[in-house]
Order: sequence, then C-alpha cells, then structure tokens
Amino acid sequence: MAFKHRNRKAVTALSRTRRWAAVALVAVILSAGLLAAGISWFPDDSRLRAEARTTADVVPLAAYESTRTYYPGEQWHRAERPETIGWSSAKLADARDHSRSLGTSAVVIVENGVIVDAWGELDKRYQNRSMRKSYLSMLFGQLVADGRIKLSATLEELGIDDEPPLTPAERQATVFDLLTARSGVYHPANFESKGMRRKRPARESHPPGSFWFYNNWDFNALGTIYERASGKGIFEAFREEIAAPLQMQHHMAEDTSYFEDKYSVHPAYRFRMSPLDLARIGLLYLRKGVWQGRQIVPAAWIDQSTQAHVDTGRKGFHAGYGFMWWVGEDGFAAVGARGQRLFVMPERNLVIVHLVDADEKDRRVSTKKIRGLLTKILAARTQARSDSGFRPAPAIRVTAAAGAHGILPGSSLPAAASAALMETR
Repeated sequence: MAFKHRNRKAVTALSRTRRWAAVALVAVILSAGLLAAGISWFPDDSRLRAEARTTADVVPLAAYESTRTYYPGEQWHRAERPETIGWSSAKLADARDHSRSLGTSAVVIVENGVIVDAWGELDKRYQNRSMRKSYLSMLFGQLVADGRIKLSATLEELGIDDEPPLTPAERQATVFDLLTARSGVYHPANFESKGMRRKRPARESHPPGSFWFYNNWDFNALGTIYERASGKGIFEAFREEIAAPLQMQHHMAEDTSYFEDKYSVHPAYRFRMSPLDLARIGLLYLRKGVWQGRQIVPAAWIDQSTQAHVDTGRKGFHAGYGFMWWVGEDGFAAVGARGQRLFVMPERNLVIVHLVDADEKDRRVSTKKIRGLLTKILAARTQARSDSGFRPAPAIRVTAAAGAHGILPGSSLPAAASAALMETR
C-alpha cells in the first residue's frame, strides 16, 4: 500500500508538471502572436528595457548642494527627486508625456551638472546630422589659440580648391567667412539637402564676407582646413581632445564616418552620439571649456564662437549665427535636421538635449514643436529664480575678421529662403 501511495503521489506530481508545461507553452505561443502583431505584455516595455540599460550610466545623488559645481565622472549624477533641486515632478511628467506625443526619442535636462530628468534610450547613439558642425568648431579653438590657423587666412593662402575649381574671387574667402557661413563660395557640396541645393545662390553672386547662406560647402571645406593644419583626422582629434577628457560613456570609432560624393572633393564628417554624451558637450560649453579643472576648449574661443556674428533673418533660437553655433533666445545651440538639438542656457545654468531617431525615415519634430516642449520643461522649475518665458536673443553685432572685410550689414536673406535652410543635413 505504501508503494502504491508513493506511486500515486508521483503520478499526481507528473500530471501537475504536465499541466504547467501546457500553460507555459500556451503563454509562449500567445506572446509570439502578440509580438508579431506589435502588441506587448507591458504598456511600454521598450522604455523599461532602455531605462534598465542606462542604470549603470546614471546614479542617484543622495544630497544636492546648491553651492557646489558638479561634473559627471564615469557616470552622471541624477537628482533622486526633482524637487530637491527646485523642479516639479508632476510638470516634468507632463513634459515627458507631451514629448512622446511629438515623436521625440530622448531628452536630457541638466542643471548645474546634475541630471534633473531624462527619458528615452539614453545610451543609444543617434544620428546628429548638422550638429557635427558645432563639434568641428570646438576643435578649431585650440588651433586658433596656438596660431596654427589664422581666421584672416584666405582659401588661396591655404591652398584650398575644389573640382571644378574655385574662381579667383572665391579664393579670397577667409576662414572667418567660412566659420560664419559667408564665404560667397556657392560650389556644389556633399551631403546637402534638396532645399539647400535649390536655394544655393549662383556662383560669384555675392563677394566673400557679404552674404549669409547656410552652406555645406563652407562647413565641409573647414574639415579639410582643420585636418591639414592639425595633421590629424577630425574623428581622431575628437576622440583624443573631447571624448576622452570628458569621459564620454558611449562614443565609439564606428559612430563617425566621412561622406564622399561627386559634388566636391571635400567630404562631410558625420557623427552619432548618445544623449548623455551630448549633454557633456553642452556642459563643457556652459562651463566655458573647463572640465574638472582642466581647460579643454579655450574660453575666449567659446565666447567668440557663440557670439552672433550674423543676423540670419530668423527669430527665436536661430536669430544669429556664430562659428557654426546658432545664437538666439536663452543662449546658443547645436542644431541638426529632423529635431536634433543641444541647447545651452548660461543664465539658467541649464543644458537640454532633444533627439529624434533619424534612422526612422519619417520621424521628425519641428522647431515650433520643440519650442512648445521647452516651454513646458522650463515651466517645471519651481524656484523663484525661474520663469517660464524665454530670455530674449542678444543684440546681434554683425562682425568681420580683422583685416579681411569691412563691417557687414545684416543678412539680406529673405525670410522664406532662411526658413528653407533649416532643412540642413
């Protein structure tokens, strides 16, 4: 009897195991069907997975000291609660929900070197599009400070040409002219949008230094000028002089590439970067080029390159143009097509990153929608020093390189053409 009892228990256990196996099999089949239909067991499990991946990149800050200046090390510090540093969790949640309705892929908000809030895939390396130009501007700073590049040097003096060749008049454009997109060289360029090609003025229609046109030929030729003067490739220099000292968490060599085409001998230089690494660049510029006590980019260069040298004919964030940085309301910005933005707001001690997954063909967020999102983010600051409105753009002092050209009038670019230029690659 004892044997039969033990055998009956064994049969019961076996039956129970088989029932659970059947249930598990049904669950697997059902899950596969749901996934095939694009349905998840969880309301937003991709976000949960992304946040889990970035846990190692961001650590909570137990106690915030307002008098201390913070920098990230290998990891960013994040406020345990936004209220501890003067922000409203509820209003930030509203901004987060709003951003998802726009198609935003990632946002990072940094105050005084501490992450206030962040969402999206923070470790993903997104296409940065035309933000690349601001990165090259960073690299120029030390070369100019060392005297290896003179802003008044002409293309002719530097031996810069193209195929088909530049005209004698075009060769008189200076490095300063190229940095401010006023070269007057309207040669076809690589990595241009259709809008840029369509709006490009005729060759020799404006002398160097006299007319602002957002011109990929200028930006690509500056890459060639930089590499000849420095003896380094742009990407090698960026890794050594920017990514390494800033302890970027995700930057890899495969995130950079040259784009060559039939239009010009000067290639475009393309970057991918994660939101967290991009925020480090913003913080570097917020701190006038200083990182953990070390001067990475000359402070004088940052002041000069983020000054509006040109009136673009636009309003808001894009009212002026510096040395490959946009200057306008509340500070300055690196800007790329489809909604890529790095905002630096010195008076607020803020850096805000907004990225869109440009690998998704039709995904984009307009400047108007980004402005609305920023309004919600700034409204989440609860301390008395904050306000939800945008600080006005600085007075634009149109300048020219010493010894190169006379003082220029404001841009004569029609507003409609100026708007089309935001189709930048």
